[in-house]
Amino acid sequence: MSHHTDTPTRTGRDPRRGASEPNGATAAAPIEELVSLCRTAVGDSLRSVIHFTRDDAELLYLRADLYGNDRRRALEAKASLIENERVSFVPYERYEPHAAGAGSDPVHGDYEFTIRVFAEGFVCRILVDDHGLLLTADDLDVDRIEEVAIALRGLLSAAYE
Repeated sequence: MSHHTDTPTRTGRDPRRGASEPNGATAAAPIEELVSLCRTAVGDSLRSVIHFTRDDAELLYLRADLYGNDRRRALEAKASLIENERVSFVPYERYEPHAAGAGSDPVHGDYEFTIRVFAEGFVCRILVDDHGLLLTADDLDVDRIEEVAIALRGLLSAAYE
């Protein structure tokens, strides 16, 4: 049973639109694809999916049994979580590839995603340029979420490049 509703809660831009292109046109964002991928991979454990930028946030999905199914209330409750995750948009807070050499860490490669584990659930953050996606869940299969995070990065890149 899907708990997704078609009216995302957000501030700012139209939730069915991507980033503005230089000529003023707007590319369609694959919101349904993002939510569908998250729902399929995480299942009924998925609590929410939030797209965020430096200045904007939109609730793409909210499980119906949370926050009295009040999407605006849910977004307000998640505001501090979103603000904490925005810190990574600041260049010095991002994980940059480490230079290999004597006394330094080995090269780790490009940043892919972050999983935060809490006593009552999980948060997964995916960043692509100035766009972020947060998944909150009761439970996550860590092996499976890596595949999902990589797929979500691809969808975000295609939508907002």
